[in-house]
Amino acid sequence: MPLKLVRPKGTPNWYIRGTVKGCSIYESTGLSDKRQAEITRARREAELIDQALFGKQAVTTFAQAALTYIEAGGETKFLGRIIAFFGPDRLVSSIDMGAVNACARSLYPTAAPATINRQVIVPISAVMNMHFAAQNKRAPRFARRREPKGRFRWLTPEEAERLIAAASALTLPRHAEPERFTLQKIAFLLGSGCRTGEAFAATVEDWNPVTRQWWIPATATGAGKTEGAARFVDLPERAVTLIDELPTEGRAFRTAYGKDIVLREGGGGQMGASFKTAREAAGLGPDVTPHTLRHTWATWYYAQTRDFGGLMDRGGWLKADTANRYRKIAPADLAHRLLAHGWDFRGKSVDLPEVQPAKRRIRSVK
Repeated sequence: MPLKLVRPKGTPNWYIRGTVKGCSIYESTGLSDKRQAEITRARREAELIDQALFGKQAVTTFAQAALTYIEAGGETKFLGRIIAFFGPDRLVSSIDMGAVNACARSLYPTAAPATINRQVIVPISAVMNMHFAAQNKRAPRFARRREPKGRFRWLTPEEAERLIAAASALTLPRHAEPERFTLQKIAFLLGSGCRTGEAFAATVEDWNPVTRQWWIPATATGAGKTEGAARFVDLPERAVTLIDELPTEGRAFRTAYGKDIVLREGGGGQMGASFKTAREAAGLGPDVTPHTLRHTWATWYYAQTRDFGGLMDRGGWLKADTANRYRKIAPADLAHRLLAHGWDFRGKSVDLPEVQPAKRRIRSVK
């Protein structure tokens, strides 16, 4: 029989009693107001019907499913804001493309399609896939935003030298001498290919000046994607020279005022203001961001080494999809132009072939 409200003698509260799809219940609503109790009864009946039709996932909240995913070792970087958006009571069974789009609009109203894919659709899909797989059911599929297929923005050696020169001359208000902390971060990012969060978390104790290698643990909050991204990065001599002196202990790279950079989940913009100043002084546009230096390193490294395995290992990519793009975008003379500016990523075992300028014949058209 359908669920109905009853109020036993001796209690002010209404109880729900009845059977739905073979499930019998008799439980208190905890409410003495009949109108509010009726709302609770209707919601409870809907839950029981959903559970009977769709199984356990119908009464599991997204927050519960996300916790299970996290406890199993899933990526947590962007999930906190998503869980907060859906709240503690949003059921997994109610998450559809409309809910995903609403989440994206609320959390990242002006973000590019790539950001929406990476920070909303991918983490929600990961939680849903694990949850439904445990029920031996197929998870709903959420369409990713179409990303423009324009070329990656990376800096030519000449553009990078302008940025370095501008960063070398940066001064703070009421300070006569240039601050060197912005230059250090730019040099490290250009020479290592690290993500900005990884650079902010790098410690002096993990730097080996003899081998010019830096251990990137990728485990601190805001410092990387997953523990699988932990790796050694090799710095070319030019980057080491630009970085120059480091603190004696602790975090290697500081704010423009020499303070520790506060790590935060989903961060990366902590050097945005000083970088913008240097970028504008170098005559570069707003399409150049600190993350552009990671694209730049990857383009430079592969142009000189042709070492795709090294590109993936040093760049901290677990999948080849993104890294593979850097195999196609560099001009033929880039490796030699880099050497002319002192950037050498090759190591001792790699010899660069001589590049002959292309001969072009111009045919007149009558």
